[in-house]
Amino acid sequence: MNKDIDKVIESISQSHKDHIDQHGRHYVEVSIGTAAEKLGFADMAEKYKTTWAIVPLKGPVSGMKVRIDGRTFVNYAQFDSGVAVPGYVAPDTGLAHHPYEAQHSMVLNCT
Repeated sequence: MNKDIDKVIESISQSHKDHIDQHGRHYVEVSIGTAAEKLGFADMAEKYKTTWAIVPLKGPVSGMKVRIDGRTFVNYAQFDSGVAVPGYVAPDTGLAHHPYEAQHSMVLNCT
């Protein structure tokens, strides 16, 4: 368990808190590595540089939309905040999480 990854996930959650819907079909991707780097965690930025959290949204946002098969997220975990991460990230945290149940068809909102 790494308290720093908790801070990164909480930061992502906090920055999107007004738009999160745990069961939303639309979502945005957030780079965990970039978020860690912004918080000053250089070692974690390198470890998670190709790892993306997904933030399910209440509705679409402006920008291009890409339809994604919900089975893409079969091994993801979702935190109580609504943010979901690949399953291998969740055990690194001390945050409560459960298996993520994506919609059959999801819509990536590219901003």
